[in-house]
Amino acid sequence: MTDDFTRKSAVELASLIAGRSVSPVEVLDAHLDVIARVNPKLNAIVTLADASARAAAENAEAAVMRGDRLGALHGLPVVIKDITPTAGIRTTYGSPRFKDHVPTEDAEVVRRLKAAGAIILGKTNTPEFAAGANTFNDVFGVTRNPWNLALSPSGSSGGSAVAVATGMASLAQGTDFGCSIRMPASFNGIVGIRPTPGLTPNYPMPLAWDPGQVHGPLARTAEDAALMLDAMIGFSRRSPISVAPPWASARTNVAKAQDVKDLRIAYVSDISGIGVDPEIDAICRACALSLRDAGATVEEISFDIADGKGPYQAWRGLWMVGQQFANLDQLEEFGVNLKGNVKAGLKVTPLEFAASEQKRQELFLRFAKFFESYDLLISPQSPVKQFPVEMNFPTEINGKKLDNYTDWIAGSFLITLMSLPGGAVPAGMTDDGLPVGIQIVGPRFEEPLILSAMKIVQQLHPIGWPP
Repeated sequence: MTDDFTRKSAVELASLIAGRSVSPVEVLDAHLDVIARVNPKLNAIVTLADASARAAAENAEAAVMRGDRLGALHGLPVVIKDITPTAGIRTTYGSPRFKDHVPTEDAEVVRRLKAAGAIILGKTNTPEFAAGANTFNDVFGVTRNPWNLALSPSGSSGGSAVAVATGMASLAQGTDFGCSIRMPASFNGIVGIRPTPGLTPNYPMPLAWDPGQVHGPLARTAEDAALMLDAMIGFSRRSPISVAPPWASARTNVAKAQDVKDLRIAYVSDISGIGVDPEIDAICRACALSLRDAGATVEEISFDIADGKGPYQAWRGLWMVGQQFANLDQLEEFGVNLKGNVKAGLKVTPLEFAASEQKRQELFLRFAKFFESYDLLISPQSPVKQFPVEMNFPTEINGKKLDNYTDWIAGSFLITLMSLPGGAVPAGMTDDGLPVGIQIVGPRFEEPLILSAMKIVQQLHPIGWPP
């Protein structure tokens, strides 16, 4: 029965709970059993809030029996990335300086998940302050990929992705500035979406007006991701860039999607000029072209926005300084990734930043022109396969050395630079049994369209569970 519960979609579980076919306590126990069995090998969940989760599950069960009005996530076990504050649950930010930190207030996104009925089950591993696309830190160590324990789950929401991929949680919250929802989703064979900035409130955050880091869902299906996204989004007075979505429900749109009829889709194998592993490119191209069978018009084109890499680095550098402004006097105490990022940001000059913003505007208009001809852009989510967990980051692609340690995620961070929504969904498997994801990008506020296309991709290319 444990696997029966933990391998159902979040949509199915929520329906069973609402219909009294299964209780929230039973669902919690099933997930706790999987955690006890699987987490010691993977190190995805680093703080388990089983006592508070049980109390919440018992309250959720009582609400069902009373016939109360239930939220969309009622009774579902959800895990939260360890950089997102959770009241009464340890939040370390993956940093030794905060290893015993327990917030007194939930982040706004956590408050919303609770309001929708979610059971907060624990916190998931992340690199220090989410600075890195592999998941390890000096507090909890490394998180491993469930498809091959010797490999990385990517990052920085690697713990969240692994927890969902293995049935330790129905859903997981992540954050994304460079690739931190999308790449872990791809590496672990699940779905994740980076929403349009402003849709998910960022409070509390040192940079309140920042459009870079956003909260988003990680899930096993596109419809599950839409279900969670609906609970996270909406206007908040605590966020100065907060906006309400121009649609009533992403989940309703995705549930209705039966095909991608009449959509104009462009497949671009490399938007950032860094190259892509030939096997990955072949899998992603075949996946994109297969959408013709579901009614879409699909063209393979060239669309190079590599000139955005410099502007992103300048913006990211200043972002790192702003995020860590309160901690700058302890900069040398931080790990190598975080410390290096902040120091790089301190060197960015006003003229460099101004030039970067001019280029950023030019690129945004280039995308606006692109979306006059196409509804969606599809590209490989990662240019490389899952790499050894001991590696901080890939250093070359197809034998070509990369210029910067973040270059391998350029295909993701260039979408962040444009403030566009993008989602990752499995496209197939490599010959050695590893999942490969595509990135689907649309215009701002087109999350329902992106998730609907992701749903069709999953129907055409199911990959199953990790071994």
